[in-house]
Amino acid sequence: MCTAFTAALLLTVWLLAADCVAGERGDPAALGDLTIEQLMNVEITSVSKREESLLEAASAIYVITGEDIRRSGVTSIPEALRMAPGIEVARINGNRWAISARGFNGEFANKLLVLMDGRTVYDPAFSGVYWDVQDTMLEDLDRIEVIRGPGATLWGANAVNGVINIITKRAADTQGLLLTAGGGTQEIGFGGVRYGGTLGTRVQYRLYAKYFDRGAQAPALGIPASDGWDVGRGGFRFEWEPSPAGTVTLQGDWYRGEEDETLVERQLTPPFQALEVAHAHVDGRNLLARWHSVFGERSDATVQAYYDHTARRDSDLGEDTDTVDLSLEHHVGLGVHDVVWGLGYRWVSDAFDNTFEAALHPTARRYDIFSGFVQDQVPLVTDRLRLTVGTKLEHNAFSGFEIQPSASLVWTPRPRHAAWVAVARAVRTPARTDRDLRFVFSTFPTENGPPGLLVAEGNRDFESEELVSYELGYRVRPWDPVFLDVAGFYDVYDDLSTGEPGAPRVVADSVPHLEFPIQFANKAHGHTYGVETALSWQVVPRWRLMLASTFLRMHIELDSSSADTFAKGMEGNSPQHQFHVRSYLNLPGNLEFDTALYYVDNLPNQGVPSHVRLDARLGWHPIDVLELSLVLQDMLHERHLEFANRSGLVEPTEIERSIYGKITLRF
Repeated sequence: MCTAFTAALLLTVWLLAADCVAGERGDPAALGDLTIEQLMNVEITSVSKREESLLEAASAIYVITGEDIRRSGVTSIPEALRMAPGIEVARINGNRWAISARGFNGEFANKLLVLMDGRTVYDPAFSGVYWDVQDTMLEDLDRIEVIRGPGATLWGANAVNGVINIITKRAADTQGLLLTAGGGTQEIGFGGVRYGGTLGTRVQYRLYAKYFDRGAQAPALGIPASDGWDVGRGGFRFEWEPSPAGTVTLQGDWYRGEEDETLVERQLTPPFQALEVAHAHVDGRNLLARWHSVFGERSDATVQAYYDHTARRDSDLGEDTDTVDLSLEHHVGLGVHDVVWGLGYRWVSDAFDNTFEAALHPTARRYDIFSGFVQDQVPLVTDRLRLTVGTKLEHNAFSGFEIQPSASLVWTPRPRHAAWVAVARAVRTPARTDRDLRFVFSTFPTENGPPGLLVAEGNRDFESEELVSYELGYRVRPWDPVFLDVAGFYDVYDDLSTGEPGAPRVVADSVPHLEFPIQFANKAHGHTYGVETALSWQVVPRWRLMLASTFLRMHIELDSSSADTFAKGMEGNSPQHQFHVRSYLNLPGNLEFDTALYYVDNLPNQGVPSHVRLDARLGWHPIDVLELSLVLQDMLHERHLEFANRSGLVEPTEIERSIYGKITLRF
């Protein structure tokens, strides 16, 4: 039944497209998204911390626009990232994701830096991201700039395999009242309200609040499913223009939610391991202030400060983390040189509630990070060849000073062609878990002896993981309706994390037991290489196709002194091949019909087979202020597994086919 329905749907798409090609009634409505010309020249900021066109950026960057997000029908930022080539998105259960770039994926993937409006959102305890709490009104998103490859020269440590910069709209672009509401099979119920207005002639603002309730997914691997969740969130943004050359921004968010999860409870008595349905509590808040001033045609500066508080209460571990970050950036033209430099300071304070399964010692720490960077862009041949060089100097409490340089060349032989090449060094600095963690992987009986524990332990001598990356790319608009972007890379890693077994020891606790320790160390190295492509094709004014593909190969090797049995398995946590095609089709009668087909290769280390996913959205604008949409997700499968999470904390579930409806009102 599912196959027949899918075939009928695809046939409908092509027939509708053919109808548009054959003849369009009246003036064709242009797609709400960027034109190919605008897409090629869209101004981005993540590559060089200055505005530059996408065509001439010396990096593998992809822009997910706000219109892409609206027409895809996704309901979360993690799901929106599936649209970017080179990004691996695997849903573990209803509220957890494994997301990475160019390999090394997992629930606690730690080589990807994520920012929201200039605020770093990775958790310093493990250098990764809790994706369940990275959210906002999706209607407020201007774009997501996705860099695959290192960005450490500008953004610092942990910008190793990529940078995701989530940028919301200016308050001036979100004026008026917006209401959204909807529900369905998995999206049980959701709604949001946003209001934007002005105070006098120089202050614009917006306020928002949203809530969702999402249901549990399907059982996987014989384990019951318990992963429903609900989160409420609110926030504001104020923008003040005290002068034509200056802008002050103040914005903040808060959230609170409850999440269900299925865990394996470890015990020192029979049955030693048992499934446990637990409830996690998440809440947090942040406040950001930014001052930007233009001093002249080639000089501007930005001063930014933010505070972030994150709190989680999982059954395995409780966490409270406070972060204060201060930064100064200055862009100045000096003759033919275009220089960006900056200074930064970050203060982190954390505290953990330890349990038998997971603990950090000491339970609380306070530490600082100091940094400075400089990057110079100079034309070697006017309007043809441009060189960019720079470096970041950073000092952290765990590995001391780190130097992260980069260099790139951009060659534009003709107006609609650009080739680039880059080399860079980046590091993933140690996190609290690398040095201070104690985690019980499993408990088990031993033959004629006390029970045994397999325990992962931090290492105070753990050092930074290192990357030297070599990249090249080519962007071209061969014909007016087509834009092609191709990037290749070869990445060399050293001092990768391993787990080294130690000698068993007897622990005379209340329940005497044997511990089999595995200590973190830096005893692996390797390389990865691959090719990423993205194509945008405006077939006719009413129809656009977006295609992207990713090829990745990983080779991880152990040092001769290593006895690790886990690190090499990272090769099988990331798909070798990914492909997707998205279709945006505008129909007569103010109708929109959008489809997306995704292919993801198998994950050998996870035991997850390859899968194909098909999503579809039907939207209707009966009047200007009203939008109605019906979204079907994962139509080809009743349910499927995306990530087995074999080394994580929560048990996986299978992602179910879903359908939901949504209404949006704008006044």
